[in-house]
Amino acid sequence: GADVFRLNFSHGSHEDHKKALDAVRAAEAELDRPLGALADLQGPKLRLGDFVNKQITLADGAPFRLDLDETDGDQTLVGMPHPEIFAALKPGEDILIDDGRAKLRVVDCGPDYANTVAVGVATLSNHKGVNLPGVTLPLSALTPKDREDLAFALRIGVDWIALSFVQRAADMAELRSIVQGRAAVLAKIEKPAALQRLDEILDLCDGIMVARGDLGVEMDPWEVPVAQK
Repeated sequence: GADVFRLNFSHGSHEDHKKALDAVRAAEAELDRPLGALADLQGPKLRLGDFVNKQITLADGAPFRLDLDETDGDQTLVGMPHPEIFAALKPGEDILIDDGRAKLRVVDCGPDYANTVAVGVATLSNHKGVNLPGVTLPLSALTPKDREDLAFALRIGVDWIALSFVQRAADMAELRSIVQGRAAVLAKIEKPAALQRLDEILDLCDGIMVARGDLGVEMDPWEVPVAQK
């Protein structure tokens, strides 16, 4: 049987989540057994912009530029509308695209661009996700959407709030300051940066969720079980 039911705020409407929570509470009453409801906040989603032809394929070693220009991209460049990424990048770091299926290595960069080369054959397409395994990004784990979802989740009475994309203790401190004891708080460990600051994060949360799939994108998959243990 299940002890906790996860409401995934990456998908569905507030109405959908309220119906799911009502079903959990009805089962709780019928079984006369406490059941938990966990609101899993989406967190920041870092994505590429659009391509003229929707998709390109780069040969190993091919040069490719990322910048803030929102014009549709081509075989040589594409927009990435996240200045916080460029602010944190350094030459030699890897940028993973589409859950690690494609890898770009930074050659040089500035506050609004990064010149890279493909590591292996790299297929890129519209709005694919971006991961930066070696980088702590200067952004809050709570997006405006998350703040709206959090207020709603607290209003309908969930038991747990899970924060995605935790990188540092300050992320959990920010969540706690909003929740103010109305629910337990849980840190999702899906970034190597969180592992490096785990003791500080643990001091500010009531539990953790090891997001193995996401960790396996940003670190070698065989390291994930050891990290989890």
